[in-house]
Amino acid sequence: MTKPSIPVGIICSQHGPYQAMGREILKSAMMAVDEINEQDEFDFAISAHVRDPRGIISEYHTVCDDLIRNVGVEHIIGCYTSASRKQVLPIVERTDRLLWYPARYEGFECSDNVIYVGASPNHNVLPLVRYVLDNLSREIFCVGSNYVWTWETNRVTRELVTAARGRILAERLLELGESAVTHIVDEIVRRRPPVVFNTLVGSSSYDFIRAFHAATLAAGLDIPMLSCSLCEPELKIAGPASAGCITSSAYFESIRLPENQAFVARWKARHGDHSIPSVDGQSAYVAVYLLARALQRAGTSDIGEVRRAAAGHRYNSPQGPVWIDGSNNHCVLTPRLAVSNAEGQFDIFWEAEAPVKPDPYLTQLDIAASPARDGTSPNAPHLRVVK
Repeated sequence: MTKPSIPVGIICSQHGPYQAMGREILKSAMMAVDEINEQDEFDFAISAHVRDPRGIISEYHTVCDDLIRNVGVEHIIGCYTSASRKQVLPIVERTDRLLWYPARYEGFECSDNVIYVGASPNHNVLPLVRYVLDNLSREIFCVGSNYVWTWETNRVTRELVTAARGRILAERLLELGESAVTHIVDEIVRRRPPVVFNTLVGSSSYDFIRAFHAATLAAGLDIPMLSCSLCEPELKIAGPASAGCITSSAYFESIRLPENQAFVARWKARHGDHSIPSVDGQSAYVAVYLLARALQRAGTSDIGEVRRAAAGHRYNSPQGPVWIDGSNNHCVLTPRLAVSNAEGQFDIFWEAEAPVKPDPYLTQLDIAASPARDGTSPNAPHLRVVK
């Protein structure tokens, strides 16, 4: 008996400056779709309709409109950058659709029409900055892409560093896809900051990492690099220069959970032994499963019913237990810190003792919390973060 089909849109750039990550998101989303369509647990099949905005910001609105108007989708998986999510947000709100956004992001947003599956700032920025303040330095040099994710991430970082009586030494920005990094690397070598925080995206980040490594090596400098986005496929692209980067993420391929080991095995069987899943790709996989389980429980694709069915449902995903906080549509995740090694993997050296509630507006943050943190402090006073 043929199962009824539910159309789902998938928006991810297969071309442009961050095509590598777009392709990872598509590979993971389609893997989840195929698995779900083969399982008797689900009494429907997902019909995936893929669109490629090619990394052109205005195209995200165009392809989203096409999916809603011409295909009739009610649910959309995708977008990688916050700039692209901001393009899609008005149309999904106006037409009352639901975007399942897989990427980690800067926070300070909450929509009834978005399920935020990736990490919130209290899952990635806070653990990373606090580790740096406690163990490396109170002075940070920031370099990033010139858009909302870097702006907001740097703002939160500045709040934390300033409260610890430290300072941001510089903030240097490049346009998305720009490869002219020499002037920034030269400045870093000249000023010799104790730490560099890299929030560049895609090809700009790979170019910077290689130039930074070559220049600091030639100058005899050992300057740690920090990241909230670097993942295993990008380590392969950047090459050996990417070793030693301290990264904050909810997912690494090296997580030693049975669910992750099974996921990685299925991934390699499908894509080859040399292929490695990424944090955003794994999050897209999780997003498809969260959607499918909510569709099954709701018995309808109506977004209000699906949203209610999705809230609070625990899914033992590759990264560990994940569920949606119904109060803000963000996911409860487990923060982790790791350092990249010469084999293109991450060695995890810290993780939260339990999954952490999302705090997209950092209203639960105690800026003076002790180092033994889990990302939130429920009884703490409100922090001066929203300006």
